[in-house]
Amino acid sequence: MIYSKSCWHSVTIIKCRTLYKYIYLYLSFLLLFLNFFAHSATNEQIQAIQQAAENYVINHIERSKKGKLDAKAASLDPRIFATDCPSPLSVYSPPLHTSSNNVTVLVQCKEDNWKAYIPVRIISYTPKIIATKLLYRGHIISSKDVRISMVNLHRFQQRGFSSLNMVIGAKIKRNLYKGNIIELKDICVVCRNQKITIKVVKKNITITVNGIAIADGVIDEQVKVKNTKSNRIIEGIVTGVKEVTVRL
Repeated sequence: MIYSKSCWHSVTIIKCRTLYKYIYLYLSFLLLFLNFFAHSATNEQIQAIQQAAENYVINHIERSKKGKLDAKAASLDPRIFATDCPSPLSVYSPPLHTSSNNVTVLVQCKEDNWKAYIPVRIISYTPKIIATKLLYRGHIISSKDVRISMVNLHRFQQRGFSSLNMVIGAKIKRNLYKGNIIELKDICVVCRNQKITIKVVKKNITITVNGIAIADGVIDEQVKVKNTKSNRIIEGIVTGVKEVTVRL
């Protein structure tokens, strides 16, 4: 088949137009791609945003004097828009409480008109007494058997002890393994049916009598005891090993 020159000329023009169209689309997408990443946050900017969120949480949440607090900002999408803010970043959040596990913090740069919502995980630690080795039922705790360790408050909800003086001299009620947190139910400083000393205090006068514990108790806990001389059952506060104080 033979085509005329005019026909070939028309085909060439159509092909050229199609080629130019594809080149134009390619360049448009390329410019859009480069423009997008030119405004994406750098690693340093992302770290600054995370650090601002973490510092805000640590500085504004209520915590106990003996406790410890840690805050960890979530990973951010590197495609977010951010700049080197000319002034310190502004940070806001709802009221913070130690009972909260997570909080969302707003970090923004008003001058450059951008903001980011950052999830932050809150970890609260509190001092608790733990066993340093295997302790068998009936064992009397000494200073070598226990130590203070910082424990994640959200993972440990039971009643424990924060002072060594509250457990040293106590009797183990069940086997405890190394690293176990010593809970209220694990020990007794005054034990049921145990012979104890009852201190009866009235103003500046203290009388000491013998007695029997009616129930288990730990330091500062109220327990019932029986005066072996009068057989009278009274209530007092555990103040030491095998010792209960009754204030009149």
